[in-house]
Amino acid sequence: MTNISPSTKNPMGKPVSSQSRIMIVNSYKAQLRQNPKLTVREARICISQDLGIGQRTISNVISEYNSKRTVTSPSKTRIKPSLKDKLDDMQLNTVRRHIHSFWFNKTIPTLDKILQVINDDDSLPNLSKMNLQRLMKFMDFVYTKRSRNSALIEKDEIVLWRRRYLLNIRKYREEGRTIYYLDETWVNAGECTSKTWVDNTIQSPRDAFLQGLTTGSQNPSGKGKRLIVLHIGSEDGFVPDGLLCFESRKTTDYHEEMNGETFYNWMSNILPRLKENSVIVMDNAPYHSVKKEKIPNTNSRKADIIKWLEEKGQVIDQPMVIPELLDIVKQIKPQFDKYVIDDLVETHNRKILRLPPYHCELNPIELAWASVKDHVKKNNTSYKLCDVKTLLMVGIKRVNENDMWKNFIRHTIEEEEKFNKIDFIVDNMLTAETERVTMTLGDTPSDSELSD
Repeated sequence: MTNISPSTKNPMGKPVSSQSRIMIVNSYKAQLRQNPKLTVREARICISQDLGIGQRTISNVISEYNSKRTVTSPSKTRIKPSLKDKLDDMQLNTVRRHIHSFWFNKTIPTLDKILQVINDDDSLPNLSKMNLQRLMKFMDFVYTKRSRNSALIEKDEIVLWRRRYLLNIRKYREEGRTIYYLDETWVNAGECTSKTWVDNTIQSPRDAFLQGLTTGSQNPSGKGKRLIVLHIGSEDGFVPDGLLCFESRKTTDYHEEMNGETFYNWMSNILPRLKENSVIVMDNAPYHSVKKEKIPNTNSRKADIIKWLEEKGQVIDQPMVIPELLDIVKQIKPQFDKYVIDDLVETHNRKILRLPPYHCELNPIELAWASVKDHVKKNNTSYKLCDVKTLLMVGIKRVNENDMWKNFIRHTIEEEEKFNKIDFIVDNMLTAETERVTMTLGDTPSDSELSD
């Protein structure tokens, strides 16, 4: 009797090759010829046993063949989620704070030092050195060489943006203008505390039943459905009737479900509720920054650039190459490079002030959201979206009733002062190092002096 070796199983997660897909179809056809009444369910069980391929894969291949009369080649490259997609704004902010803490302590931040601090922080995922480098680049940090020392610093554009923001918001406060802060967030139906008290004497549900006890709180099966939330507030609290809340239809980044039209309509309704001559602080999400018109760039066609310039009153009376035309665009661009939402706000005698990228610690509504979510987590027992929405409303009311916004804004002002100090500390350290090396090079004896 000949022993037949069992079929080798296809490793889980490994794409099934084109040849294997054809074998699945051929095997399915052969079984149909023998039994025309054979169902896909019955066929996939037999084929799975024969070929060692999962039943779900077999079912998908047969369904594709029945609908298209062909099978496609598998994708050999898997799209891995980007590292920046795994970190939310608060975690990115924590990374930035860790880096700035080195400068604040007058220490040069190197990649190894930063990696150690981040991996020691339980609120952040462990990163490899390569992933940290990618994350730093995404967050607009640059690895620069000043004299003989290398250091990780922010791009000049980010530093300049932050300096302007700090100067402007200080000026608006001195003018006595009311400052409102807005931001979006999300709340999952499965929001709950990560730790709770558990009775270790209860060994099983049966044991709990016999003693008339429970096995503790029920755990959610997953994150569940999600609420997208938008609100605005000032030191007086959340603005009454300013909440926008709707159910998410996706499981990816909640920013994808907000759009310029939704935000514009919400802003139109909220502006009459804000004080005259007030300032609205917000971040740079795409739906906050919809342009009034598209400005020509290097990707634009030459005819489109000329047409845009002529519409703006520019006279093109001689042949020009594209770089010349774009130079004219650059000169007049500030007059037309405007946002739709800014125009809307200005017609109501209000002003927009945009935060520097990834500086959510300068927005006190982040602290308000943390307090609201904490209330939801501590009281969520049903994990139903309707109940979570009720808890959300109670959490917002709780923040207003306890006058928390004043404390949040006071903390934010302290953060602004820290940034102000850090910027000058970094500048002074780099300046001192550059001057030290310049003096050292200037004192170096020349070749003639050495020969003498």
